[in-house]
Amino acid sequence: MGELSSSAIGGRPVDRAGTGGRAVNVADGSWSPPAMFRSSLTWRSAIYLAISMAFGLSWFVILLVGSMLSVSLLIVWVGVPLAVLLMTAWRGGAMLERVLAKAAFGVSIPTPYRRLPEGGNPLRKLRVMATDPATWKDFAYLALLFPISLAEFVISVTLWAMVGTFLFMPFLAMDEGVEVNFGFFSYWAGNPLTALPWTLVGVLLLILAMYVTRVMAIGHALYARALLGPSSAQAENRQLRERTEHLQASRARGVDAVEAERRRIERDLHDGAQQRLLAVAMDIGRARAKLEDDPEGARALIEQAHSGTKEAISELRDLARGIYPAILTDRGLDPALSGLAARAPVPVEVEVDLPERPPAAVESIAYFIVAESLANIAKYARATRASVRVAREDTWVVVEVIDNGVGGAVAEPSGGLAGLADRAATIDGMLIVDSPPGGPTIIRADLPCTW
Repeated sequence: MGELSSSAIGGRPVDRAGTGGRAVNVADGSWSPPAMFRSSLTWRSAIYLAISMAFGLSWFVILLVGSMLSVSLLIVWVGVPLAVLLMTAWRGGAMLERVLAKAAFGVSIPTPYRRLPEGGNPLRKLRVMATDPATWKDFAYLALLFPISLAEFVISVTLWAMVGTFLFMPFLAMDEGVEVNFGFFSYWAGNPLTALPWTLVGVLLLILAMYVTRVMAIGHALYARALLGPSSAQAENRQLRERTEHLQASRARGVDAVEAERRRIERDLHDGAQQRLLAVAMDIGRARAKLEDDPEGARALIEQAHSGTKEAISELRDLARGIYPAILTDRGLDPALSGLAARAPVPVEVEVDLPERPPAAVESIAYFIVAESLANIAKYARATRASVRVAREDTWVVVEVIDNGVGGAVAEPSGGLAGLADRAATIDGMLIVDSPPGGPTIIRADLPCTW
């Protein structure tokens, strides 16, 4: 087993926590002051809120002047290329704002634009851009950015200036004292000792400033997502397209897995049972020829044919078990997995906690995941014990196989783990491997199930 650490190699992305695959942003995580102080998002948000007024003022001037010039010069047609240039510029500015929102707030805003027509006709592309609602939502965002960023700037600069002043007042009062005057508050500190108590006020203001920064960052992120992101209909269409693409990929992997299984069965039949049965037929034919002239030789050949027949039956039984074990059909997962554990070369603890039997497809995939995992443990892991757990979590059947071996599992394209991922993908499940060097190795499959 090689290297793959904490990765999903089948089905859908790992998202059992309900985050929807989003990057962690200012609305997530702890709101405790120590956690906010340690988080880089707090300081990135504070920097953006302090400097965004420059972007807002710049775009306000560009849009105001550009719009007025474009409208006033339309009569001489000069305004048309100017309007096109302005529209292209504000779409570029909106793209930059999406990047800044990601950097400052950790919020990923998908691009909402309609797909431009292929080909070299610029007029068609300009018409699509001009009739795209996202273009005008970009305009609205940049036009409103100045008053919003101005309010954020005033609040941010006032708060953080007070924080810095009170926190470092003892240092400011070291030479000739310092006078603090915020209009509504005035204080003279003649020396560091008299200024020291105000450091505690600075700490309290720091906590307040972090909370205010977090709230303003969330508000700005929501504002950016509302105007710069896709509409609800676009988001639903995007999700449907992604879901369709994912299902197509899953079904393709399922077809490949079934085809690989068919080829394996054909190869095992041809190289195993078929060859043994052919040898049995030849031994019986030779025995029949010697039956009158050499009875003892015929007896030996019949014994050899009998032994070959038993071996062929054993191989066919193993092959049938590899296709779908009878015990799984008759008695379910718990006895079937207990049978696998009994044949394993290391002690295996089996725990199956299912309120009722899942569908046959889920049972089959869970069985073969455990079977392949135990086979890998026997071949590569050098483990002294292993455990198997199958349980229901909401609408999922979770299969976990853990061993205390050397770790370092790898999902090679033609390897066993990749094949298990393909099996899980046939029902839109996923396989996760966590196998750091030195172990332990955890193989977990999450299989969707509707009882």
